[in-house]
Amino acid sequence: MIQRSAAAAKRLARPWLLAITLVAFFLPTPTQAQGPPATETLRMPSLFADHMVLQRERSVPVWGRTTPGATVQVRMAGHTVRTVAEADSSWRVELPALDAGGPHTLTVTSSAATRTFDDVLVGEVWLASGQSNMEWPVRAAQQADQEIAAARDDRLRLFTAARTDARTPQWNVTGTWAPTQPETVADFSAVAYYFGRRLRAELDVPVGLISSNWGGTPVEAWTSASSLDALPTFRMLLDAFDAGPNSLKDTVARPQDVPSALYNGMIAPLVPYALRGAIWYQGESNAHSLAQAAQYRTLFPLLIQDWRARWDQPTMPFLFVQLANFMEPPQRPVQTAPWPLLREAQTHALTLPHTGMAVTIDIGATDDIHPRNKQDVGRRLARAALHGTYGQDVAPSGPLYQRMEREGSAVRLHFDHVAGGLEARGEPLQGFAIAGPDRSFVEARARIEDGTVVVSSPEVADPVAVRYGWANNPSVNLYNAAGLPASPFRTDDWSMPYVPPDGSEE
Repeated sequence: MIQRSAAAAKRLARPWLLAITLVAFFLPTPTQAQGPPATETLRMPSLFADHMVLQRERSVPVWGRTTPGATVQVRMAGHTVRTVAEADSSWRVELPALDAGGPHTLTVTSSAATRTFDDVLVGEVWLASGQSNMEWPVRAAQQADQEIAAARDDRLRLFTAARTDARTPQWNVTGTWAPTQPETVADFSAVAYYFGRRLRAELDVPVGLISSNWGGTPVEAWTSASSLDALPTFRMLLDAFDAGPNSLKDTVARPQDVPSALYNGMIAPLVPYALRGAIWYQGESNAHSLAQAAQYRTLFPLLIQDWRARWDQPTMPFLFVQLANFMEPPQRPVQTAPWPLLREAQTHALTLPHTGMAVTIDIGATDDIHPRNKQDVGRRLARAALHGTYGQDVAPSGPLYQRMEREGSAVRLHFDHVAGGLEARGEPLQGFAIAGPDRSFVEARARIEDGTVVVSSPEVADPVAVRYGWANNPSVNLYNAAGLPASPFRTDDWSMPYVPPDGSEE
């Protein structure tokens, strides 16, 4: 069981150490096999296997490698498509859009061989990715014994991609499909499983979940090099790779942290498998410093747009988990710390269309970066999908700050997603702070009034800013009528002071 202290979570990633790791990672090594040998017969990625789920209601890419010039025929559900393998042995076809159902048999034939895949379902396919909180298995989450014993659903299929870092985009990643059973769900992503289970119950169609995760990894590791090239900081590091001295070869500690390493090894091999969308739980490894958390405001939307471009789905739903509460409760009403700033960067990503966010500020743990309540995380992600992707009339999230109005010595806050009204879980409302022109925040009084929150303090006669839950582990209790917590927020855009690696403010 992995635990992380508050002190460890505050460590600042040293740029020079990252640069050394990156240079060493990209030093010349024996060539990695990217294609099949000349005698290849018929090879396909491991995503194509018995028990797989194909995305309904859209064309389905099927691809592989075989003898150059060979004719390839793909048959399924009464449809037959053909192509000829390219000179590099690659081939690709697209099956027409299919309705949910099955089981079917997918047969792929070339002049050299035939591959047959049985028990193929058509339904909803989602990619689940991120770091350890997405990777966290059902067996290590709360109520594990009961959940595992009850996990029996032949139409909920699971695929786990093996941990793989790579210097260049790979063609395949190891993994197998399996129907949900106690023995298959125990080591599967708990968040993904509870998300998929809710979709199965609501949509009544087959669901396929592709879990591709690696604990403790940063967002840039999951982003393609061509996208990172657009950022000067990463461009400088990428430019340094070719100039790296061979003496750095043995300094690599965590090659999985290298920018693009996990995109190359664990995302590129999944492209262009037809998906409905992606769910994402990551950010802890980008919250070691204020500078790193601020950079996430650029990096995270870049990843979303990168994946959409790779799959050629500009509107692909992308749903993510906002960081939960963690570490010691704050001593002041507003805390200068990376985690609230990173949560704000995550909320900012909602400005991209077809995104959704599960707020988990109420289900974290003071002493563990891995909260065990994964059921609520999965359910909250599913609500975002049911609302935004499937058009159901459900609240997609808890209240999100919309705007503020000054009313004398008080501030009135307006929210989206009130879902029938605002509620306080316990009295009085907690977690609000208010500041005047001096930018000094004090604890505020707050009350719910006509679907808004009115905030004030006798210490602040001229309020100009309000913050809510602005701490690593805040005490907050604002919800909507659907029982979903409000996201932390701030009404100001004041810059954060620099915090050096030792944590002392300057």
